[in-house]
Amino acid sequence: MEIGMIGLGRMGMNMARRLLEGGHAVTAFNRTPDKTRELAGYGAVAASSLTDLAARLVPPRLVWIMLPAGAPVDAAIAGIKDDLAPGDVIVEGGNSPFQDAPRRAEAMASRGVAFLDAGVSGGVWGREIGYCLMVGGDKAAFVRIEPVLATLAPPGGYMHCGPSGAGHFVKMVHNGIEYGMMQAYAEGFELLDASPFAGGLDYAGLCDLWNRGSVVRSWLLELAGQAFRQDPKLESLAPRVEDSGEGRWMLAEAVRLGVPMPVLAQALFARFASRRDNPFAERMLAALRHGFGGHGVTRAGGDDPGPLERS
Repeated sequence: MEIGMIGLGRMGMNMARRLLEGGHAVTAFNRTPDKTRELAGYGAVAASSLTDLAARLVPPRLVWIMLPAGAPVDAAIAGIKDDLAPGDVIVEGGNSPFQDAPRRAEAMASRGVAFLDAGVSGGVWGREIGYCLMVGGDKAAFVRIEPVLATLAPPGGYMHCGPSGAGHFVKMVHNGIEYGMMQAYAEGFELLDASPFAGGLDYAGLCDLWNRGSVVRSWLLELAGQAFRQDPKLESLAPRVEDSGEGRWMLAEAVRLGVPMPVLAQALFARFASRRDNPFAERMLAALRHGFGGHGVTRAGGDDPGPLERS
């Protein structure tokens, strides 16, 4: 099948290469042409612009967008929509808020172009083992592009999840679950590392052990084992964890729908805490403990200030 790929970052590049390896014809455009030239070395056709990409595809066209959420996606759609025709399909595979999909689908439907939102999971390993694909939007368009989905995914690794927005909603929930799983592993290993048994534990070996029949086995645990083999105490890493937005969006939906999600909330807030330097709240806690109980404090740049005076 023929496909146009817009965006050749870590995900887009590897997805395009997997498609080429699967026998599909890929025409690609990237904002920085060095990535396009790199992919051309693997057999893709390099497009010089969005208009050029559309012109090189034989109608009915399939265009897949792999760009950061928000303005970059809207800019790509705006840049190619006038070059598309009725019967064409756009797939948006980035981590976009699910609310963006219906408005984009409606706008493209007025031109006779189908718009599908695809949640894509697989990370940097997807080219080798395949991507899990969660697709929302027009079912007929989904069926039409199944040869591409079947190549990108491992067996049984793609699904039509429902109407426009469903694909990205399911991916958002997937990522929220991922937050909680990672936090649970991190806290468990922190307790192990604080225990009197830490010195005799092989953390990489423990990850391998738990992946042999244990109820907590997972690919995340495999990745943890690889990390521990490279750096047994993870001393080369700073204790700072970023987030790309999906956890925030999921928590906002939980509040809107009145669904309790304490695990996701705690996992997300733990990431926020990892980025703080000299946090105000902890300084206030120290001051209050010192004030009501005379508990010792560590003063920045000085000695214990002594008991607080009553007003």
